[in-house]
Amino acid sequence: MRDLAPVPQSSVQIAARQALDGRRRGIKALLPFVGPAFIASVAYIDPGNYATNIQSGAEFGYHLLWVVLLANVMAMLFQNLSAKLGIATGRNLPELCRREFRRPVSVGMWVVSEVAAMATDLAEFLGATLALNLLLGIPMIVATLVTGVLTYLLLSLDRYGFRALEAAIGVLVAVIALSYLLETGFSHPAWGQVAIHAVVPWLQGPKSVLLTVGIIGATIMPHAVYLHSGLMQDRVPARTAREKRRVHHFELLDVVIAMSLAGLINMAMLYMSAAVFHHGHSGVADITGAYRTLMPLLGDGAAFVFLVSLLASGLSSSTVGTMAGQVIMQGFVGFRIPVWVRRLVTMVPTVIVVALGVDPTMTLVISQVILSLVLPLPMIAVVKFTARKELMGELVNSRLTTAVAVAATGFVLLLNVVLLWQTAGLPLPLLG
Repeated sequence: MRDLAPVPQSSVQIAARQALDGRRRGIKALLPFVGPAFIASVAYIDPGNYATNIQSGAEFGYHLLWVVLLANVMAMLFQNLSAKLGIATGRNLPELCRREFRRPVSVGMWVVSEVAAMATDLAEFLGATLALNLLLGIPMIVATLVTGVLTYLLLSLDRYGFRALEAAIGVLVAVIALSYLLETGFSHPAWGQVAIHAVVPWLQGPKSVLLTVGIIGATIMPHAVYLHSGLMQDRVPARTAREKRRVHHFELLDVVIAMSLAGLINMAMLYMSAAVFHHGHSGVADITGAYRTLMPLLGDGAAFVFLVSLLASGLSSSTVGTMAGQVIMQGFVGFRIPVWVRRLVTMVPTVIVVALGVDPTMTLVISQVILSLVLPLPMIAVVKFTARKELMGELVNSRLTTAVAVAATGFVLLLNVVLLWQTAGLPLPLLG
């Protein structure tokens, strides 16, 4: 992502070079490579996750935890493939799509990906706006403008090098993680139920299908798949095949750590909702309702922590969404606009939604379904490219990796077909 990380030979890159040369070992060798996956992981704990997880837990209890776990495992796989693509080729996924596909195809992918990016930013912006509205009592339209300013200030940290922005995002992720550690203590989930339903598949009725697709769409994010390749393409330039393998080894550890944390946070969102709302408050279906219900049930502290985590989620994910939008536009069509212009333009849908008084949480859930419908495009592209020896060299996928990735893509496609079938009003007899 050349426009977002232009500083050559930073202290981090020097430390990374020392690790590749064998002059740094153990945790010291890993540290210079930690960061890109944490930026990508923000997409997996954005306000869209809050909306889908709150609804899922309130309505179905712990039953859809298996979807969260499965989606997170698939996210690990595809973020790893995206990062590996950037390391092996020195190009990001949109750039390769523009080079390898016919122009109408790449332009079509760009248009669809921009729609997905707008849906993403809508969810993220709304989440931070809603958090500010509930925390400070300011009007939604004012909260929208404040959110825009705060995210732009976060993006401006990039002028000090990529590490400054990574550190800021890392702090916000830590705030979200700590918040849900506290919420776990407040809510006292049934750990036996958590363990069972994390591994036992369950679907019953059309609403569970909608929320399942929403969870998938909120967890495996199209823009994060595009972005990760951009974050890795020239962060630590590898000069030989051996160095590329070493960089990928370190980045794989980064992916496992970051995505595991994101997965645990996602599961905590759902099991907290299940523990607090499912019995007696299953009608809680939006973020505002969850906040107001938490106050009498678990106290003001739990409600406050919930809003702090939502604000951290909205600010960090909106920042990352803008970064991804830059990679998508520049890669697919070779066109670049200033970050402040993209930040301003992508605020427009949120301003419209707020001005019209549309229900924020339902907007969040629908945005996640849109993302799930768009998701197969980057999944198919990244599998196609990483399976090609002439592109990837020694980092080419094994047959097993390709088979698992194809199966995961097929699963998402199947869910989307079921969703469209349901939307058309056709019966789903196997789901009751």
